[in-house]
Amino acid sequence: MKKFFYSHLVDTDSLTSDLAELDLTESQRKELMEIAHVHTHQAVVDAILSELSEEDKKKFLELLSFGSNDEIWKHLNERVAKIEDKIMDVAKKVKKELREDTAKVKKS
Repeated sequence: MKKFFYSHLVDTDSLTSDLAELDLTESQRKELMEIAHVHTHQAVVDAILSELSEEDKKKFLELLSFGSNDEIWKHLNERVAKIEDKIMDVAKKVKKELREDTAKVKKS
């Protein structure tokens, strides 16, 4: 999986474990984990953008496109209080939703 600038804050091991309990092929598990990562990434980026001014959004997206992790963190920490907490909160919410969906599939 691709590493994102916030990957050290987001743990997806429980999702991997949940998917391992389902009757899926390895290919299906990988695809579902990729979808989970994309969903989490979109939610994190959306949460960050909602905290930034228009000018700061442009700068963030530019840094994101270049993959400048250190510069991204510098930019965010200068502009958003407790950004790491906000990222972890949104990632936890997404993970909770995905785990609930997985639990529903297990029951059916």
